[in-house]
Amino acid sequence: MSTRILITGAGSYIGEKTHTYLTKKYGYQIDTIPTKDYTPKIDDFIGYDVVYNVAGIVHIKENDENRQLYYVVNRDLVVKIAECAKAAGVKQFIMLSTMSVYGKSIGHITKQTKEDPQNAYGKSKLEADQLVSKLADESFKVAILRPPMIYGKGCKGNYQSLRKFALKSPIFPAYANKRSMLFVDNLSEFVHLVITNQMEGIFFPQNKEYVNTKEMVEAIAKIHGKKICFTKVFNFVIKHIQKGIISKVFGDLTYEKVDLVDCYSFQESMQYSEEE
Repeated sequence: MSTRILITGAGSYIGEKTHTYLTKKYGYQIDTIPTKDYTPKIDDFIGYDVVYNVAGIVHIKENDENRQLYYVVNRDLVVKIAECAKAAGVKQFIMLSTMSVYGKSIGHITKQTKEDPQNAYGKSKLEADQLVSKLADESFKVAILRPPMIYGKGCKGNYQSLRKFALKSPIFPAYANKRSMLFVDNLSEFVHLVITNQMEGIFFPQNKEYVNTKEMVEAIAKIHGKKICFTKVFNFVIKHIQKGIISKVFGDLTYEKVDLVDCYSFQESMQYSEEE
């Protein structure tokens, strides 16, 4: 393909996975640029058709000392990147945002749900979404991706915590819940669709199926030949204490079923995530 893409956020998990996937499968011309201590310049973006921004701070514990850094990186830097990209003649700007802008640990989210972020990560991401959206016009399309939990081989965050539990614990609650999730290669596939169809607006890229946490733990254990006993003995407690870590693991948190990606099924995604 002749489309030239620049990924801002070189070295990040999403950036590297997207680069590899789109280059191998579709033959895009892709360059990456690191954003640590980076000052964007218009010249950096000349000659590119699409900029995909994955730069941002995530997976660090928020405190008084680092709170402002979220806004410096997740908002100010991203807005400056978008401004330079537009000035350089880039036709499309794709932003990796987050489900956290809705501020929910349990519940169901639709395109009509009002954003209500509860921490600096979500607030900084939402402010970036809003400011970059104002730059959009007929010659500069803006696509904002708000994925749910992303998982895949080598992924950090909640998936790694579940993985460690699945490989070490002999028991796990047999609790029925539903969560929107997104396999990292399905995300890359959605980015391809956004580029080829010149899509703009806010999107909820997600796997076709909702995921049950118990099924994910079971799949990880099975792939590695680990035996794990699933019990309902904890279900009463889980049902009545839907907050903190319990709600993050066992609560229902779903998007409406839009922007579905079914390039890889749940079972296929688990095999790819856990292959040696």
